[in-house]
Amino acid sequence: MTKIKIVTDSTCDIESSILQELGVTVVPLSININGKSYLDGVDISKKEFAHLLVTNEELPKSSQPPVGEFVRIYEELLDEPDTHVLSIHMTSAMSGTVASAQMAADELNGRVTVVDSCFISIALSFQVKRAAELENKGASLDSILNEIADIRSKTSLYIVVDTLEYLAKGGRIGKGKALLGSLLKIKPIASLQDGSYTPVTTKRSQKQVLDFLSETFEKETDSKDVEHVGIAHIEAESFSEQVMERLKKVRQHFSSSILETSPIISTHTGPGAIALMYYTK
Repeated sequence: MTKIKIVTDSTCDIESSILQELGVTVVPLSININGKSYLDGVDISKKEFAHLLVTNEELPKSSQPPVGEFVRIYEELLDEPDTHVLSIHMTSAMSGTVASAQMAADELNGRVTVVDSCFISIALSFQVKRAAELENKGASLDSILNEIADIRSKTSLYIVVDTLEYLAKGGRIGKGKALLGSLLKIKPIASLQDGSYTPVTTKRSQKQVLDFLSETFEKETDSKDVEHVGIAHIEAESFSEQVMERLKKVRQHFSSSILETSPIISTHTGPGAIALMYYTK
């Protein structure tokens, strides 16, 4: 029977203890700040990065893992006979990570399958965790791929940005629009549709954001069983807890997690941002 090894990248927000328990290999992206390069989650902590993010004028730059690093890791995992690698990564619309992984896979004679999760953060972890759980139960590659495709189709992700400064620095909006938005205290809300950052609406207060997320969650999960709700944040734990508390009044009987997100995602959103993610059975 073929042994399947699961690989993901450092934008997958999940407790490290769970990753270790499930035997998932994480390939770190890199972050460049002030001419120095750090491996995400290896050379710099989330707290250290958050400090650098707000104290630096220039926006840090993130880079996908090089093809050679993927090849090295894949070859190491494939050293055992009858082994296949399933490599699940952040959306290709926001990073070249999937492309790097695929180029590495192309060198290994069909023994690596690369999947574009179309998501980031905890939403990526939904697919990674389920794939590892199924592999540990002896599931086939095809059945795992079918299961995570089903999860992908039933996942929602909404990002709320507290300040427009970092969207402007990253070139997603103009500086003039960012200045006006900051004066009006606008908080943009976007979703990931087909893996792409897609503006949905804007709100001017946390209460309005809370109402929108709660109403959207209620509408999208109507008559469905919610499997998991995750909230990833950048220095916004208190508001994340408020959101989760509200959602638990809308639906019961789902597992939940609140985590501080990776520096790769923080770079583009800035402090105070949260991302709400959930999927249904």
